[in-house]
Amino acid sequence: MNDRVDALERVRAAFERAGYTVAGVRELLGPMAGGALAREQIVPALRATSGNSPLEAAVRLFWLQVPVPESAFPEAEALVAAGLAERSGGELRALLHIEPLEGTDGSHLGHVVSDLKVRPGEGRALRPDHVVGAGGASASLAQLVIHKPVDNALDLGTGCGVQALHLRDRAARITATDLNPRALALARLSFALSGLKDVELLEGSLYEPVKDRRFDLIVSNPPFVISPGGGLVYRESGLPGDEVCRRLVGGAAERLTAGGWCQMLANWLHIDGVPWQERLAEWLPQGCDAWVVQRDVQDPAEYAELWLRDSCEVGSPEYAARYEAWLDYFERQRATGVGFGWITLRRTETDRPAVRIEELRHAVEQPVGAYVARILDGLTAARRFSTGCAQPLRTAVDIVQEQIGLPGAEDPERIVLRQRGGLRRAADVGTVAAALAGVCDGTIPLPPLLDAIAELTGMPARQVHDHAGAVLPELIADGFFEMP
Repeated sequence: MNDRVDALERVRAAFERAGYTVAGVRELLGPMAGGALAREQIVPALRATSGNSPLEAAVRLFWLQVPVPESAFPEAEALVAAGLAERSGGELRALLHIEPLEGTDGSHLGHVVSDLKVRPGEGRALRPDHVVGAGGASASLAQLVIHKPVDNALDLGTGCGVQALHLRDRAARITATDLNPRALALARLSFALSGLKDVELLEGSLYEPVKDRRFDLIVSNPPFVISPGGGLVYRESGLPGDEVCRRLVGGAAERLTAGGWCQMLANWLHIDGVPWQERLAEWLPQGCDAWVVQRDVQDPAEYAELWLRDSCEVGSPEYAARYEAWLDYFERQRATGVGFGWITLRRTETDRPAVRIEELRHAVEQPVGAYVARILDGLTAARRFSTGCAQPLRTAVDIVQEQIGLPGAEDPERIVLRQRGGLRRAADVGTVAAALAGVCDGTIPLPPLLDAIAELTGMPARQVHDHAGAVLPELIADGFFEMP
């Protein structure tokens, strides 16, 4: 065991010397080969890595998964001793896929170890306990997770350890769980190659390994794929429909400390005749503020095609039968589609937590985790808002005003407040809200401001106050105004 630990440390040092980072690979490949590789096309990347540098050898061996001469990598012996590669006819062949991981701020976090990728046309099937590497879903979750430092964090369903690595500078203690023993073994390699020490690794399903514990932060990229039973543990839980996500959401509150956060990705069924928002509202636990966002929806055929591509079954003899099985399954569920999105919970002591369930299809500022706390604070502030409150309002710093109308017209047809950052919302507003946006700086209570607007516009003061009381809660919840 000590020999393997030493070998992994030597490999880690070799990767550092070679510059095997996301930034290093991006510069090496260039935009064309990098873009092709993102589409799982490796030919341009092979052309871009045809030299003899250690970085090119690392990319070819562990990212592109093609053999390299033993002499191409300085620590060939350590690779073999660590179980990362094997010798064959004077060449090194990768046994595992190893790629660098970048933080949401562009920093180098380390390296993640997963099973070899199966690319289209290779004719290989994924093993049932296949461990997938970093991808679009894991990147989306990392962008969502709150930036505040925490004492202890749980990465539930860690896979190869991506989220734990993202938490390395945010959490004093990290626990990572997974149902798949192979995932825990590869996560352990990821942490060793990344210099991340003392992560607690526990085997088990859902909250079972930590059932008597509480955490300041729970993150999860669970096996949320809704399928008729494909048997791939990295994406399918074996539970019916969207039950795995419902159980994770429903069980979060009792595993969170006061003020603790749970943030996860999820899929959910759209059932004929049932608003999806109502289904998701039933999942939410008592005692938690909640923000649920649907980012995309696919119909059953699109969804089946996506995940049949993911498992490289397109073109296989079983493809048509598997496709039929997915459609039959969705028909039995009365499903009209599947939603993809984020769920954020914050445990609160209030009896009436703030809840918002919404759809956001447009691009938003990343990382969301940098301002997610402000979003939930805005939801809670909107609940307690009153125009008679002595607490002042402040216009958010990223707001611009647009006036739309015919050239030369005295009054605009529409006034739009728009967020240049954050969730990039836009809101049509009237004269009162527009005037408030121009004067609310967090120093003057709201009632005298409304009285001044009434005097300037000639509107009755009661009408101005009533209008503000009707529109400001939503504008606060949407982040156009803040209660400092």
